Amino acid sequence: MKKKKIGFSVFIVALALTLVGFRFDFFEIAKQIEIYNTLFKEINMSYVDKTNPAELMENGVKHMLSELDPYTIYSSEQDVENAKIYRSGLYVGIGATMKIIDKKLIIDEPLKDFSADRAGLKSGDVIIKINGTLLSESFGQAEMLLKGKKNSKVNITYKRGLKETEVELIRGEKKPKAVPLYKLLENQIGYIALDRFSRTSAQEVESALKFLLIDEAKGLILDLRNNPGGLLQEAVKIVNLFVKKDQLVVSTRSNIEQYNNQFFTQKQPISEDIPLVVLVNEKSASASEIVAGALQDLDRAVIVGIRSFGKGLVQQPKPLPYGAQIKVTISRYFIPSGRCIQALNYGERSSTGEAKKIEEKKAFKTKKGRIVYDGGGIKPDVATGKIASFNLISSLEKENLIFSFVNDYCRENKIDNLSDLDLNPIIFEEFKAYCLSENFSLGTNTEESLEKLFDYSKEENLEGLHTSLLTVKESLKKEKELALEQSEEMINWKLSEEIIKRHFYKEGMYEYSLLKNKTILEAQSILNDSNRYYSLLK
Repeated sequence: MKKKKIGFSVFIVALALTLVGFRFDFFEIAKQIEIYNTLFKEINMSYVDKTNPAELMENGVKHMLSELDPYTIYSSEQDVENAKIYRSGLYVGIGATMKIIDKKLIIDEPLKDFSADRAGLKSGDVIIKINGTLLSESFGQAEMLLKGKKNSKVNITYKRGLKETEVELIRGEKKPKAVPLYKLLENQIGYIALDRFSRTSAQEVESALKFLLIDEAKGLILDLRNNPGGLLQEAVKIVNLFVKKDQLVVSTRSNIEQYNNQFFTQKQPISEDIPLVVLVNEKSASASEIVAGALQDLDRAVIVGIRSFGKGLVQQPKPLPYGAQIKVTISRYFIPSGRCIQALNYGERSSTGEAKKIEEKKAFKTKKGRIVYDGGGIKPDVATGKIASFNLISSLEKENLIFSFVNDYCRENKIDNLSDLDLNPIIFEEFKAYCLSENFSLGTNTEESLEKLFDYSKEENLEGLHTSLLTVKESLKKEKELALEQSEEMINWKLSEEIIKRHFYKEGMYEYSLLKNKTILEAQSILNDSNRYYSLLK
């Protein structure tokens, strides 16, 4: 009886402490909301100039969220409604991705056999009118004009070089494939490229795998390079194609109990024995990393390539008043060994405000006892490259220098066969000169700080310092030239991919990769040498 009383007392104390903690949190939240509400009201009622309450609120929310992580995002009522319309399939587009360069709406990539492609639009074409309306800088409106009901028509005027052309397009709902290419290579090695995790991804990979097994594939390459991820359940299903039923693939962990979940395989695999190599690079993220990481932890595949991106944060949409919404990070992904795949710690930041990288610090074991480490992303078993301290290629792509250079190249050069493309050193020198003439940014903190210091010295009339900084900027230009030269091989590959994509679409880009990419050649070499393959998994 005495033990029962003591147990009940402990329960009451624990409950009281829980309630006190909850009350404190609730009070603090309520207090800050009251302060914010009063502040917001006073600014809008008393400020000397007229204010826009909606704009002030949205800017305030965005600034607040910027202190968290880039995946916690606020969406206005209009954003939410647009997303619902697009997901419904009632409103569809012209079958091309777009980008904005120098305040111009430009075709990034026409998708094969979609309306824009059939009408002859090419990457680099500038859209100047939609249904006779001249485009302003309101590109959000342009996106809405391009989308519409299935089978409806839209007239666009585009410019290629100096020539303007008007075409009528029919909007369609056909969706691009998640598997742009699969085929049987030499020595009975199967190859499957997966570039997204959509609702049909696992089904498409399964179908491709079955065809390759019918063709008596003796090994398989699953290419997840440049795959940004997507639906978690599809990742679990794809792992399940190669791993037995009831195997843990990924778990989510949070400080909030309801967000702690585990995801297991549900079926018997299609092939539990076929030798498997998975390709990843720095743009393989989220669901791609779950697939690669789970197969690595379960010793089911050899991972080849470059360390993956490291996106291990899980988001969930939450409704807000008046139709708005916030997508909030609720937990982290952990793969079977117990490693978290998140690379950046947004709770700890440097003096410049950048999230700190999670260093490799803790060892984990795969199913067979191989040592693997955390630190974010998936580290390949066989590396075919590494990420530099600053990502030059990412900077060049961000400034659209590869895209724009290839636009000019393709206007003057035609490629009839994949194997015909072989960029000579003159092309690289022309690209290097082009980048330097555009004064591209390396994307480093050093350069950003230098530019600010240079501007401040001019504004504050520090002529001696300003002159000295001119010399430093010349040194920086030499550093840029050196960085380009050191990355010549990777730059040539990116230029080649972009050129191939213009002539042979995304499928052709993968075909070209099969011919000449060293990561795929390395994967084939591993699968052709069974002793090496199995030794990598011991």
